[in-house]
Amino acid sequence: MNIYPLLRALLFQLEPETAHRLTFSLLDLAARTPWCRWSKQQVVADPVTLMGLSFPNRIGLAAGLDKNGAHIDALACLGFGFIEIGTVTPRPQPGNPRPRLFRLPDAGALINRMGFNNDGIESLLQNVAARTSQTPLGINLGKNFDTPNERAIEDYRIGLRRAHPVADYITINISSPNTKNLRALQAADQFGPLLQTLRQEKARCDQENGRTVPIVVKIAPDLDESAVQDIARLLADEGMDGVIATNTTIDRAAVAGLPQADEAGGLSGRPVRPASTAVIRQLRDALPRGFTIIGVGGIDSAAAALEKIEAGADAVQIYTGFIYEGPGLIRKISQALASTRA
Repeated sequence: MNIYPLLRALLFQLEPETAHRLTFSLLDLAARTPWCRWSKQQVVADPVTLMGLSFPNRIGLAAGLDKNGAHIDALACLGFGFIEIGTVTPRPQPGNPRPRLFRLPDAGALINRMGFNNDGIESLLQNVAARTSQTPLGINLGKNFDTPNERAIEDYRIGLRRAHPVADYITINISSPNTKNLRALQAADQFGPLLQTLRQEKARCDQENGRTVPIVVKIAPDLDESAVQDIARLLADEGMDGVIATNTTIDRAAVAGLPQADEAGGLSGRPVRPASTAVIRQLRDALPRGFTIIGVGGIDSAAAALEKIEAGADAVQIYTGFIYEGPGLIRKISQALASTRA
């Protein structure tokens, strides 16, 4: 019996961030019970090797849900093939003033303007050190809100150096609409030098730590085809290992007229699905064969996940769809993706 619709109805009576905290408190408790092993067993095995890493299945948790890596073991109980924590910045920061998270249930969507609220990289690393699960772990890096773009690379270098010893892969987030001017780093004249510096820093870290850690870049859906082409070329030329497509959108056309649709921030969920899929398809056409694409954006069903794979994604991540559909979504997607290999 699926009790999640009832639980969601209760949680949606609460302010979103309060519901978020309560949900994690319940999940942390459940993770200490036999439920954890049972829950994992409900997800169909669908192993895949990407970027030199072995994933038990192709369904990941997108960054943003567990910003500080405080609930990794509880999330692992749900059967994710990989978990991405963050976005984390070098220094702690409170994020934007509340309210900053809004539900649009008629559209299966959320709007957030969280602003990279997190406890800083050192706190996140302490949480990572305390985990017991072996689920592959990505760490999503951002810059502090008061770091100007001309010095943004220093924030990413700090994050890369500190996360490198413990992350299975590292994501460079330059596509959140909630940190002023961050998306400008996607422009070719800034994107190329940024990637070049990151590649050099990664090479040093790989040598110093005796391990190779892939780097992926998370991009926005609000890019024209020419910009996507430029990004694809630079990702390949500068030796990046993968790309996550996409982050939230600033486009409101799909939710015009709905309550709270005019709130500032990034729109996620079902309305971003077409744009993210289009970017994935463009990237697949432009990138070298074998270059890893992780598809995210509006995945709230098995069909939506299959759409991303058919467009060219090698794996998928979920967030907003998970909020609306619950853990059963992971099981449904795992069955659908595994069936494509049968």
